[in-house]
Amino acid sequence: MFGLLFFILFNPGVSEFICTSSDLEMSYTFCDSTAHAFMFNLTPCSTMSVSVWKAALTWIPRSDIHFLKIVFNVWYDGAKALIWKELLCSGADDEYSVCGTLKGETLVSAFDIKGSRIKFPKGNYNVIVQGFSDDSENNMVMCLNFTMIVKQDAF
Repeated sequence: MFGLLFFILFNPGVSEFICTSSDLEMSYTFCDSTAHAFMFNLTPCSTMSVSVWKAALTWIPRSDIHFLKIVFNVWYDGAKALIWKELLCSGADDEYSVCGTLKGETLVSAFDIKGSRIKFPKGNYNVIVQGFSDDSENNMVMCLNFTMIVKQDAF
């Protein structure tokens, strides 16, 4: 089953649908009150026996992306389950396509998310993804709140 593709000027506070299937529902909202030009697509829309998800991102950032630290905060059924931080862009020898994107420039990127090592128990997940333009995590350039409802156990 294929996910839906969105490219919109997002209305703050409104949940945007990513996909639904017999075992998964996904949507997101932005954490701030500013409109964004943003699209995210994920296929297949499933957690069952998926070894690789195909993700596509289109985004027009509101600031230059020379430094980018991503912070993931994951909650499972209301309890904090994981905090993960990743430095994507440092300004030197950056390997990701997002690095060097200028304010107002359209970023288009496709990437794989390895799923075989992740087994999601049935339940409700909230994933806050924050992007910062500094190492001190003071200057946020993007914040997304993903909601993922896993309808059946993958094991």
